[in-house]
Formats: sequence, C-alpha cells, structure tokens
Amino acid sequence: GLPDHAFSVEGVEYFGSVGYLKSGLQLADRITTVSPTYAAEICTAEGGRGIDGLLRARAGALSGILNGIDTGVWDPARDPLIASPFDVDHLSGRAANKRALQERLGLDVDPDAQLFGIVSRLTWQKGLDLVLDRLPVLLAGGGQLAVLGAGEPGLAEGFGLAAIGNPGRVAIAHGYDEGLAHLIQAGSDVVMVPSRFEPCGLTQLCALRYGAVPLVARVGGLADTVIDANDVARAA
Repeated sequence: GLPDHAFSVEGVEYFGSVGYLKSGLQLADRITTVSPTYAAEICTAEGGRGIDGLLRARAGALSGILNGIDTGVWDPARDPLIASPFDVDHLSGRAANKRALQERLGLDVDPDAQLFGIVSRLTWQKGLDLVLDRLPVLLAGGGQLAVLGAGEPGLAEGFGLAAIGNPGRVAIAHGYDEGLAHLIQAGSDVVMVPSRFEPCGLTQLCALRYGAVPLVARVGGLADTVIDANDVARAA
C-alpha cells in the first residue's frame, strides 16, 4: 500500500527489495543504540555493514545511551547466589567465592592461581576463538579458566577438549546457569570479554560491580565502561 515514490534510495528500497531495517532507520524520529562508541562505529563501513551511509546521513538523530545492570540483582553484599557476601570495604569474602567456584567446577583449589572467568555466548563475535588460541600462554603463566556458555559447536567443542586436556586448570559449563554466572563474577580474578564488536556488553559491568578485573577489547560499550589501567587514567 505504499506510494510509488517510497520505492527509492531515499525511501524503503534496498538492493532492489524492501529493506525493513533500512525503512525503520530512515523514517524513525530518533535512532538509539546502547553505547556512544557503538553509535559511532556503526557509521563506519566496517561497523555499519551496508547501512553506514544512511546512519551517517541521519547522524543528527542517532545517539548511544549507555546500557546498565540492575544493581539490586547484581549486588555482592546481598547476593543469595554466591558463597559469601562482600562489598568494597570487605573484600575478604571474595576468597571464599573463589574457592567455591574452583570446587564447583572441579578446578584445583589454589588461592594463588589467577582465575580467569568467561560468561558468554560462544561465538566468533565474542572473540572466544582468540582465548582458545592463546590458552597455552594463560596456562603456562599458572592461570585457570572457568567458562560458562553455549553457542557455536566448534567453540564449545574446543573448550570441552581444553577442559579434558587440562583437568583442574580448565573447566566449562555448557548452557546458562544464573547462579554459576553470579559465582563466576564473585570468584574470578579476571573476567574476559574479548569481543570483536560489542554494542555495550553487560558482563564487564557485572565484573566491575563484583571486584573482578574486566579484561576487554577496546570496542563499543566495552571502551565506554572500562577505563584502561594506565597512569594517566588513574591520575584522572
């Protein structure tokens, strides 16, 4: 029922058909996404994937509103899903959570091992193939890895084989478990989010809330929410 003039480059036409996403972006009063950096990234050829020209033309209507977490649900001082409550002034409780995480996943109970945690979809976008590729380096440095997630069969199999080949050092729980997700945040020393692109990401926000160091790629909302640990940033 659209008029003929709607089927144009300035309208809803997209490579000879009707582009519904393009139409929404073309006709919306405002366009929002979940972080300022991602809003800028989707205006580039790499990040826009074919609609970057339209987004650049509508830059005046485009904004990124940073995502957030429910701090009532993600509150280590009152979290019923972790082994021991703690807060910023009483961090000793993290040690009990680390031990509980190691025990639950069959990792060696070692308070001095640097425990890396991942809570993620197992996909190329999340950069988890990079973790598998560099896993020998992590383990050679005495690290442990706890993974919770599901996704691409190749990545799930890769982490599964890593767990079989490195008992006590690598563990994977397939699928999603809310309680385990909270325990990984509370017990890991480092939470990794090596995404190739990330509109915002929530995992790193939970890590910051639970006192785990977020190790992230400098993209999208990860760049907006995690401050690089250099002398200039710390002084500011």
